Amino acid sequence: MTVLQNIKACVFDAYGTLFDVHSAVGKHRSRIGEKADQLSMIWRTKQLEYTWLRSLMGAHVDFWKVTQDGLDYAAETCGIDDSKLLSDLMQAYLALDCYPEVKETLAALTQKDVKTAILSNGSPHMLAAAVESAGLQDLLDGVFSIEDVGIYKPAPRVYQLACNRLGVSASEISFQSSNAWDAAAAANFGMNVVWINRFGQKRERLPKPAHAELPTLAGLPELLA
Repeated sequence: MTVLQNIKACVFDAYGTLFDVHSAVGKHRSRIGEKADQLSMIWRTKQLEYTWLRSLMGAHVDFWKVTQDGLDYAAETCGIDDSKLLSDLMQAYLALDCYPEVKETLAALTQKDVKTAILSNGSPHMLAAAVESAGLQDLLDGVFSIEDVGIYKPAPRVYQLACNRLGVSASEISFQSSNAWDAAAAANFGMNVVWINRFGQKRERLPKPAHAELPTLAGLPELLA
């Protein structure tokens, strides 16, 4: 088993790692019908694509706007024209389901005297709402949004933000993400990385693979020396 040495902080991606991004659609599945899964997948794909494209274009807007744009595209693609439903889906994104092992994992890390924090594309109000809804406030030492640097992951200065805020070096951070591209970028930056491969995806062809791979966050505390 891979053991990570000299880790002073565990930093987590939020969407897809701590919070189930597809639970927003899941809460309204009966209203959407047979296109629910298609809508959710397109929404998530466009949400991510727009962060990358806007960063490259130098046309930044916050994650709430990106999320709305992604949903609008997905809804039009799926032939859904229901403004009340779309409004309810956006509100559901503020109260996404937390994956079942998250609280126990964060509590175990706290007992090890390891700092815990979120580093996310999410805007501050989105992250605050998600953390409160999931009841994680007392289990985190920080919640850091890319809005403080004005560019989305995988820009290196996003990962530097976590180092600056926590007062530790990149090599003293274990970074966890379910997004393989995010994991690769953090590893390339110099962090120790655990890829939370929840859905059995194939390895990305990107520089610097993750140091370890887990199916959920539950095994993370055992990796820390």
